Amino acid sequence: MRALICRKCGQKLSFENSLCLNCHSALGFHLPTRALLPLPDTDGDGAAEIDITTPGSDVDVTWKVCANLGTARCNWLVDTSTGEELCFSCRLTRTRPADDDVDAMVAYADAETNKRRVILELTELGLPIDGRDKDPETGLAFDLLSSANTQVMTGHANGLVTLDLAEGDDVHREQLRVSMSEPYRTLVGHFRHEIGHYFQMVLVGTGEHRPRFEELFGDPDTDYQAALDRHYNEGAPENWEDDYVSSYATMHPAEDWAETFAHYLHIRDTLDTAAAFGMAPAGSTLDSPLPGDVGFDQIVEWWLPLSWALNQINRSMGHQDLYPFVLPPTVLDKMRFVHQLIAPGEL
Repeated sequence: MRALICRKCGQKLSFENSLCLNCHSALGFHLPTRALLPLPDTDGDGAAEIDITTPGSDVDVTWKVCANLGTARCNWLVDTSTGEELCFSCRLTRTRPADDDVDAMVAYADAETNKRRVILELTELGLPIDGRDKDPETGLAFDLLSSANTQVMTGHANGLVTLDLAEGDDVHREQLRVSMSEPYRTLVGHFRHEIGHYFQMVLVGTGEHRPRFEELFGDPDTDYQAALDRHYNEGAPENWEDDYVSSYATMHPAEDWAETFAHYLHIRDTLDTAAAFGMAPAGSTLDSPLPGDVGFDQIVEWWLPLSWALNQINRSMGHQDLYPFVLPPTVLDKMRFVHQLIAPGEL
């Protein structure tokens, strides 16, 4: 995540800000330029609109605030020429709680905030995102559902990501983390993992990269239910740490890929943020090409000392390690494959 400042007064901003707390300007995030822009004062006459020159041309396009500003704290802007009321990220959500479900709507806003962060990272990495409007069968979509009155299973199926909004509750999530012996469990982690399943279809599928996928992860067509039952009945195999980034990754090749993909996104976004604040080399930003093996070797070279330092800082504050994972050679080989698919060099 890059460092953001108010272009009107110079105040430091966070990605989630919809208002500058210094000059009180309304703010809107413009996805094409990755900029958080001050919006014109409307004097109460309606939603603010701003003319922005299209990147690569001299054409001005009018943008307005996403209609989900009030319901999901969304500070992204919408191109008015599209006729849409919701921004690119919010349009990917297919189902959300009812407006009168107050508790669920608070959790929904938290989930959308985390989803926007992940969608931004994917676009900065140049990954293609087709919603159900373009691909009705396997396009990316989200059902963000409350499990207060009905069972909700977080998961992925043919591009549809379902998230139990209870994962946004700190107590609930921590109880699950402890009961499942997980070192890490967050909303943004769920999004990165489930989106990983989507990108298995997009980047691998049954195409030319499938053989290498099977060499590293195994056959993704292996019976999933049988693997799930085995995992929860028997647990992870002995010495799983030698070959997998997490115990859950041992369950099935598709889960191994999704966990590896999620950790790649963790690392890239954290390095990007660190670079923005002078804690990592400038070349480690998300928009740096870093192709192929050379690029991946650089990422690992930068990540290992940074994660070590951040873990020690967390311990100094009495917190758990920021990144409580070990990356053995086999996991790095899997992650290298993910990098090669995203930033192609010579496969």
